[in-house]
Amino acid sequence: MRPESTNGAGGTSGGELAVPMAWLCAEYLADEVLRAAALVAPGSLEYRAGLQALALTVHLSEEPDGPVGGPLCRVDEWLRHTAYDRPWPPWVGERLAARRATGDDGPDLALAETAWRALRDTWVRAADLDGRTDGESGRTVDEEEQIWLPAWKLGLPLAHLSLHLR
Repeated sequence: MRPESTNGAGGTSGGELAVPMAWLCAEYLADEVLRAAALVAPGSLEYRAGLQALALTVHLSEEPDGPVGGPLCRVDEWLRHTAYDRPWPPWVGERLAARRATGDDGPDLALAETAWRALRDTWVRAADLDGRTDGESGRTVDEEEQIWLPAWKLGLPLAHLSLHLR
């Protein structure tokens, strides 16, 4: 068995095995936050969406080849990125494009792009989280009303709330 790569980007050099350490660390941290919050059952579609949304946020908040700061010092930044009024999908697209532009095409970027495609292209039937109102009374529509929405719209609020409950 070849030794694992020890650089933060998980790249290969000299025939070493490429290990996506930055992505795996982001995914592990996201899993710990979601499990601690205990808002949804691990293994559920909602959990997976929250895991991918939070892992993407954690991973893309870091500089591509910079040192990873301690998790607690970054929580406020992750909360800002996952907040309801933030344009999260464009931010993800911009950060992924910036990573590609720097030539970072390693396994970390591949896993991040796979997670983003899954969140963007998977549609789920869930309560309308945008709080639509009926035109006459101005009251929020019944939460039992289900609509189709991309998985990131389900995962992002779960990630944000889980960060608050950490």
